[in-house]
Amino acid sequence: MKNLFRGAFGLASKAAPLPEGKSARPPLVALSLGSRASWTPRDYGALVREGYQKNAIVYRCVRLISEAAASVPLCVRRGNSCEAGDPAAQLLSRGNPMNSAAEVMESFYGYLQVGGNAYMEAALVEGVPSALYALRPDRVSVVTGRDGWPSGYDYEAGGYKRRFRRDAASGRSAVHHMRLFHPASDAYGFSPLEAAAQAVDVHNEGGRWAKALLDNSARPSGALIYKGGEGAERLSDDAFDRLKSELEGQHSGARHAGRPMVLEGGLDWKAMSLTPSDMDFIEARREAAREIALAFGVPPMLLGIPGDNTYANYKEANQAFWRQTIIPLTRKTARGMEDWLQPFFGEDLRITADLDSVPALSEERGRLWKRLGAASFLTDEERRDMAGLAQQNGDST
Repeated sequence: MKNLFRGAFGLASKAAPLPEGKSARPPLVALSLGSRASWTPRDYGALVREGYQKNAIVYRCVRLISEAAASVPLCVRRGNSCEAGDPAAQLLSRGNPMNSAAEVMESFYGYLQVGGNAYMEAALVEGVPSALYALRPDRVSVVTGRDGWPSGYDYEAGGYKRRFRRDAASGRSAVHHMRLFHPASDAYGFSPLEAAAQAVDVHNEGGRWAKALLDNSARPSGALIYKGGEGAERLSDDAFDRLKSELEGQHSGARHAGRPMVLEGGLDWKAMSLTPSDMDFIEARREAAREIALAFGVPPMLLGIPGDNTYANYKEANQAFWRQTIIPLTRKTARGMEDWLQPFFGEDLRITADLDSVPALSEERGRLWKRLGAASFLTDEERRDMAGLAQQNGDST
């Protein structure tokens, strides 16, 4: 076995000298052994390329979350009801000259899912926000103070750099930073895509492997044993180098999977590894897809992934998606926007997610109203509180 591995890796043999006229090359044994896994770097650009741009599961998860969350209106309250004429409400519904409000919010939620951080800039006219812009996370860096906490933001694009500082006295800032929880950072968030990066790599490589198999129909994996004829027990130096070069250049990696090999001069192929069918790449990709969906909080049934029986039907899966993923996200966003805009529009400003206008929750909302209507022992204020409506004093639940 020791000599086998020495021959496999081209190590010099310590055996007795060969007879005159014989080549010093040992028998050629090419082992296709598993090397250490190569994972996608955890930077924003790499995650975008390998995740969102090259993986259909990630793409669909981000689209589902960003479009669903952006469809929930943000209601501006000064009292009991939404006030569409309020300056803050007009700001949220206006967007900017290049993008509608829905597109701005969709980009904001999308950046949050891909990068774990989302930045919203308010264009100030005479100190008052007049338009909103969603900033790309890879162009924004957090500026920290002496205490280590964020004190401002630097935005850099096309060679232009601008610093946004938070006014310590008024609390005003032209940039709002929303981030997902990161246990190892005080300034930046941790994205679901980064948590699912290994599953994304498995899913992507499985796709590349399947495509290569379709192109080449079979994959040589094992050992080449040289069985020379009389007086030719070993390959010559030139033949050894040429065959080794062909193996490395034309029969290695997923791009060359399945490419047929032409053997000559006493070479014999011995398969030594599992075939793609034995390893069941299709099921492995499905499991990777489920793991990606789990990281984003999207029920696999909504993505068309077969074999998942967690939910009785599509309707229940959709309701779980809204209850567990979209509603917490929109409520967190509304509260963050409220804290950000209060220094500009007054401390009495309240922003809530208008869930009553969501069609996916209408049936569940109807059942709640029916139960509350039948509860004659409750007061009107108690019914309003249980229904999630604002009280007369302007507070919201």
